[in-house]
Amino acid sequence: MQEWRGIMEEQEYRALNHVLRLLRDEAEPEIPDDLAGIPVLAETHRELGAVREALRSLSGGSLPPEIPAGGILADYLNALGAWLGGLVRRMRMAESGDFSRQADYAGELFDAFDSMALHLDGMLHELRKKEETLLLMTRDLQNEVSLRNSAVAALQQNELRFRHLASHDSLTGILNRRSFMERASREARLVGPQNIPGCIAIMDIDRFKRFNDKHGHINGDEVLKHAVRIVSEALRKNDFLGRYGGEEFVFFLGGADFETGLKVAERLRKSLEGCPVNIESGPVRITASFGVAPVIKPEIPAQAADQEGTDCIRMVIDRADRALYKAKRTGRNRVVAYEPELEMQEQQ
Repeated sequence: MQEWRGIMEEQEYRALNHVLRLLRDEAEPEIPDDLAGIPVLAETHRELGAVREALRSLSGGSLPPEIPAGGILADYLNALGAWLGGLVRRMRMAESGDFSRQADYAGELFDAFDSMALHLDGMLHELRKKEETLLLMTRDLQNEVSLRNSAVAALQQNELRFRHLASHDSLTGILNRRSFMERASREARLVGPQNIPGCIAIMDIDRFKRFNDKHGHINGDEVLKHAVRIVSEALRKNDFLGRYGGEEFVFFLGGADFETGLKVAERLRKSLEGCPVNIESGPVRITASFGVAPVIKPEIPAQAADQEGTDCIRMVIDRADRALYKAKRTGRNRVVAYEPELEMQEQQ
């Protein structure tokens, strides 16, 4: 070094040393004042400073700024920056799901990236197709579930309707004979342990056959529905009725002793008598006869089997029917209470 310094002028040596520091030092050195006037050194300092700045950006992971200076180093760095910029743009497009644009630059990295982008684009396309298929399958499944739920609801509704039809009279909508007997036997068994009295009443519409012969069966059906509607409104909370057959209706008067049962039956009779039925020819007065019999505690064992309970109810109904027969024999449109003497009269 000392030999070269002897050969070179001091100013030339310091200029070369400044260039060497630009290449080696971390901090960019400033041009000494006495060397700042050398044009070639100033230009070298400016271009190497731009190269340093571009390399610093690259080392920090950022794209390098475009170098305004000329020269092969600047050209290479500008080309590298453009290449990296294209790669970044492609990666950002891929990040957003766009794999359509191919690289504008040659090289193994871009070729590999293009191959990866094409593969990912194909996978994305397949995923979208599968997603559409799954959406269609989901909609079909939802429709199938909806149809099945509708079918189940319809079946449940039909089951309830069939149960209702099996237990109720189709014309009047009240309990049919079988269902009345089953419910009455259950209610009657409560008489035992809870000592709750009850009564059975039978109602028969007076001269119903004569009405049918005169006004027709369609109007006869209207009379039956009219009678059920009137007496239902006059019943108490614990009472219920059923169609026993033809124009006969049977009532269970829950929680009613014999005297109360007779009063309830009388109220039913008056309600029906006071409400004529309207048919095409005009209003027609309807009356009915009633027979009432008490549900007697010792005759309804609390632990009776279903058949035994039904037999007991049938026995009470038979007693009420005897009273009803007396009501019809003695002038109709009246309430008659069951008395043991009625059975004795029949036996005689």
